[in-house]
Amino acid sequence: MPIATILLLFAAGFFSGVVNAIAGGGTFLTFGALTLAGLPPIAANATSSITQFPGYVTSTLAYLRELKSFWQGAVVLALVSAAGALAGALLLVSLSNPTFRAMVPWLLIAATAVFAAGPKLRPKTVGEGHPATPLGLVLQTLTAFYGGFFGAGMGIMMLASLGLASGGDYHRLNALKNFLSIVIAAVAISVFATAGAVSWTHALVMVPAVALGGYAGVSLARRVPQSILRFLVVAAGLLLAVYYFLTG
Repeated sequence: MPIATILLLFAAGFFSGVVNAIAGGGTFLTFGALTLAGLPPIAANATSSITQFPGYVTSTLAYLRELKSFWQGAVVLALVSAAGALAGALLLVSLSNPTFRAMVPWLLIAATAVFAAGPKLRPKTVGEGHPATPLGLVLQTLTAFYGGFFGAGMGIMMLASLGLASGGDYHRLNALKNFLSIVIAAVAISVFATAGAVSWTHALVMVPAVALGGYAGVSLARRVPQSILRFLVVAAGLLLAVYYFLTG
């Protein structure tokens, strides 16, 4: 792998970790860098899922206290998340690269729109209820399907759907979102790895970079306004969409 490509992947991974720690949306950067590095869209999407996985784990560990207070509901939601993610990941690997590539710019626009609307979609911290309501199970299955299929913007979608279904404290919902993200990513990664869709060489470059960026992002979160990071992520998403439209 050329040095320039390694530097591109490492930088994208690092800033992805930073952005995820502050505002979310790091998947836009990892997916974009992997496609620029020459990976086909399906491989780029699958490899990007792996690079994000460690961040889900560390974030969940930080929220263990909150998770313990509603672990039964979390387990039920995890089961439907696994089913939804499995269906989404299987659909992805069943497609050809040209077919998926034609879908990518539209997926990026949709995900960018969801991310841009993130502050308005965040649930109000009132009316806390049981997370595994019938509405919650349906919405979580659909969100997990999307997460297994593409994933960009999944976190914001999940916060919105969980808040709509059960309400409650933001940190409680964020803890649940991080835990369910582990389940969705683990199932999707298993499918992608079995299908041979992952570029492990590219993943090995990006995973430590994402971890370092996530660590640095904690301190930067106190200094950099989230509005600036959110603007940069939205700009990156739109530029990627334009790139895919023009090169399609």
